[in-house]
Amino acid sequence: MISKTQITLWCGLILLLAGSTIMGACKKTDDKRENHKPNVLFISIDDLNDWVGALGGHPQVQTPNIDRLAKRGVLFTNAHVQAPLCNPSRVSIMTSLRPSTTGIYGLAPHHRDVDITRNVVTLPQYFQQHGYYTLSNGKIFHSIGDSPEKRAEFQEWGPIGGGTGGHPPDKLVGETQMGNHPLLDWGMYPDDQDSVRNDYKVATWAEEKLGKLGQGEHGDGPFFMAVGFWLPHLPLYATKKWFDLYPEEDEIILPEAPEDERADVPDFAWYLHWYLPEVRLSWLKENQQWANLVRSYLATISFTDAMVGRVLDALEANGLADDTIVVLWSDHGWHLGEKGITGKNTLWERSTRVPLIFAGPGLPQEEQRGQPAELLDLYPTLVELAGLPEQDGLEGLSLVPQLLRNEERKRPAITTHNPGNNSVRSERWRYIRYANGDEELYDHLSDPHEHTNLALDDQYGQVIAQHAKWLREEDAPHAPNSKHRILEKSEDGWNWEGNPIKWEELIR
Repeated sequence: MISKTQITLWCGLILLLAGSTIMGACKKTDDKRENHKPNVLFISIDDLNDWVGALGGHPQVQTPNIDRLAKRGVLFTNAHVQAPLCNPSRVSIMTSLRPSTTGIYGLAPHHRDVDITRNVVTLPQYFQQHGYYTLSNGKIFHSIGDSPEKRAEFQEWGPIGGGTGGHPPDKLVGETQMGNHPLLDWGMYPDDQDSVRNDYKVATWAEEKLGKLGQGEHGDGPFFMAVGFWLPHLPLYATKKWFDLYPEEDEIILPEAPEDERADVPDFAWYLHWYLPEVRLSWLKENQQWANLVRSYLATISFTDAMVGRVLDALEANGLADDTIVVLWSDHGWHLGEKGITGKNTLWERSTRVPLIFAGPGLPQEEQRGQPAELLDLYPTLVELAGLPEQDGLEGLSLVPQLLRNEERKRPAITTHNPGNNSVRSERWRYIRYANGDEELYDHLSDPHEHTNLALDDQYGQVIAQHAKWLREEDAPHAPNSKHRILEKSEDGWNWEGNPIKWEELIR
């Protein structure tokens, strides 16, 4: 006969074993959670300045999807690119190396053709090395490369490498100055179907891929998906649906661009955008195209915002939003008449400041950060957020201290356009020094549109010194085979794209 004592002992043993089993299962679950890595959705937009609702860059802009992303994450309101041009900016983002380190300042060369970056491990490659499935579509790098060695960044490439997809038979605005480039065009696209646009196709690809990833097409491991949108890069075509979001041209609010805006700006500033396809403000006024350009830019922004919305909706619909870090950024800004020009290629706020948003698991919501941030910082920031080992050799700083705790940043943001031309942006000031030594200084507390250059006022000497100390004594020279928008000094003076600059030929 079994005694009560034996029964008690056996029951206790059973409970102990059951408890051990439960504890073991819990520990395995905890270990799985601890070792789990978040997905990354990496959204790039080309030529988008701060004309985003959440940034307040233009009072009429409508960007509900980017704004809702900002509400569920952290918006950096003082984020700046390291180069005001596609290729060097994107190379800097993906390598976390400055143009002044790599020598890549122009639209060429490809980073795999330059010694210092030939074998560099780029951001997506580093994630692939740590178990991520990497895929991309649209414009992420300036060019995707023409060989397997140059297309090593992602495991899967979508069919769209960039561009707008489909042009009207003739330019909508007619012939433009400085070469009449075919991309220099804007206006209401004559086709009523948005589906012909490459950005629409990129969003469709992203929707389909997120569906498959949500179903475990590539196992239960994490993914790094890069989605690159072309617009609002020229040509600024959008269908009537997007133009209808905005008033007619006589009610469009134009940027602040005083007639004498360059009166206190050094003449050397013209050298950075000496002869470009992008038209001057004077041409826009003479041809009654200023308001049309602004409205077209706004319309294409709203179209792109809708494409971003489709991708975010697909992320949520497939149950991936709670486990995915989303980062949205632009490769540089764009002038629409400010300082007398259109386009990028400057060291002013309009060209360097861009949207930057982080959202995802464990990140604050509906918060903003006003300290400077560099897009150079994306690489180390995502590495830290994903819990990956720290990568050596990166020049960017992780934004995690700013992102999570709003801690003080160690340095300002620096933008470079051709060797020796640099801008230093702190929380309050912008300091510019050109390759010939000329300077500019702007106080963003009292002059957010940078209308008054304070550099010649002796009382600001200490401010200038505090910012100038962040500049290198010498920037790297142009990498071999550099082309397009290149400024170089020769024995006879300054050359723009290989041709001598003659002041009397300046187009204002």
